[in-house]
Amino acid sequence: MARGLRGFGPAGVVAILVILTSLLLGGNPFIPVAAILVLIWACQSRTPWRDLGFCRPRSWTASLVIGLAFGISFKFVMKAIVMPLLGADPVNQKFHYLEGNRAALPSAIWMMIVVAGFGEEVVFRGYFFERLGKLLGATASAKIVTVLLTAVLFGLAHYSNQRVAGVEQATLVGLVFGAIFAQTGRIWMLIFAHAAFDLTALTMIFFGVESDIAHLIFT
Repeated sequence: MARGLRGFGPAGVVAILVILTSLLLGGNPFIPVAAILVLIWACQSRTPWRDLGFCRPRSWTASLVIGLAFGISFKFVMKAIVMPLLGADPVNQKFHYLEGNRAALPSAIWMMIVVAGFGEEVVFRGYFFERLGKLLGATASAKIVTVLLTAVLFGLAHYSNQRVAGVEQATLVGLVFGAIFAQTGRIWMLIFAHAAFDLTALTMIFFGVESDIAHLIFT
């Protein structure tokens, strides 16, 4: 059974389809479900945790600090430089309701940390990299293809609630995070960075400074 789940026969294909279905049809609330299914699949298929990137960091403190610093700075670069160059709306209309909305903060923070930080990294970096790595191999060209494919999938997953600008931003984030994961094979720093990236976005929205930051360089 373990060999079947880890392979690409009927059992393996069904496992992939179940995870993809929960991810693509369920929307954001079901991303943690997809991540949990990935962890269940790893246990049942006896896939080593390190194959999903769950390697013990050399230093938890360093991984946390680097992840937070990278995620925060990366969000500022995306908001102030990259997205304005792509012609994106300086205000994220989908989440504009969060501006000054204290009542919505707990659920929003949950979404940024659990759904995005943990769930999306486990699925899009950990699981998809493991599956595509087994399918395509571990050569440099195979890793490039994996980074590109997962970035496109990550971008498309954001179309339903953030449209074209969301796809553009998520695809670029997927490329950067994917390249880091392909190089390091470690997921914890990326989980911290992803959560920090989205929490920084939430902070910008909550305090109503999105537009100011978006026009910081390009007025």
